[in-house]
Amino acid sequence: MKAVIQRCSRARVDVEGKTVGQIENGLVVFLGVMENDDESHAKRLAAKLSALRIFSDEDGKFNHSVKDVSGAVLLISNFTICGDSRKGNRPSFSAAAKPDVANELYERFATLLREAQIPVQTGIFAADMKVVVENDGPVSMIMEVS
Repeated sequence: MKAVIQRCSRARVDVEGKTVGQIENGLVVFLGVMENDDESHAKRLAAKLSALRIFSDEDGKFNHSVKDVSGAVLLISNFTICGDSRKGNRPSFSAAAKPDVANELYERFATLLREAQIPVQTGIFAADMKVVVENDGPVSMIMEVS
């Protein structure tokens, strides 16, 4: 699993002109599920994300997690994170999981975050989504488990 994480002041995701998920203060997580991923990958990434100290303390140091700041997660499925652009000019997405497997692990990942007491909003799997992020910092990170 791969995730692009952005700390945000606010974010929302729209599908067909309608807002389907939105948060204030938290993390936007674009999640890519790879072909060999399974529940153990989802558990490890959810645990890592839940504890990731990406929010600043009073001294400006990254010492607080999304839970520590009572933040939320806007979780967006994004198979393009699994793309490989090392050859040619068109990325290959052959390493991405098949849609049914990816959706199951995406939903499981959302559940794991909720079980960790983190509020989660989501987009709609495989939909054409418009994501608006007010990046705080900006602070963006890439996380991967294999």
